[in-house]
Amino acid sequence: MAPSLEDAPDAAHGSSYARVSLAIIAHAGEANLHGNVHGGEIMKLADTTAGAVAQRHSGGPAVTASMDEMAFLTPVHVGDIIRTSAQVNWAGRSSMEIGVRVEAQPWNDAASSPRHVASAYFVFVAVDADGRPRPVPALTPETPEEVRRFREAEIRRAHRLASKREIEAGRHS
Repeated sequence: MAPSLEDAPDAAHGSSYARVSLAIIAHAGEANLHGNVHGGEIMKLADTTAGAVAQRHSGGPAVTASMDEMAFLTPVHVGDIIRTSAQVNWAGRSSMEIGVRVEAQPWNDAASSPRHVASAYFVFVAVDADGRPRPVPALTPETPEEVRRFREAEIRRAHRLASKREIEAGRHS
């Protein structure tokens, strides 16, 4: 029997447990006025990929709470194969940081190397049937790369929380 969403998770997961990759071919309907894929379409695909990872890691519904900066490094062209890959970098009591990497490659050129076009970090919160935060399994980094990602995610979390405190303090002064 599957555990209830109300039950506290009893086992930690490694980063590879919920890792997801998605790929699409960019169509003309996703193009901006410059003829490239609209940045919002890339953000939506990244959010979808991160959401799948959050759902898999937490074992149930999870919602986007925030996204750190997404820098677009190079244009994505109509006809490119867009690949996203994502994994949990850090997990807390009810929230998770999901790292997403976006790459593009011309659909008709298998010999070309994929171009790194964007990266972002999403924070997801696992929710119960009433939309309240619920516990998520701990994350156990398995490789030196995953340990690095975990440490860097803790730094980003500390910065997000410090920024939030500073903004709130400024509003009450």
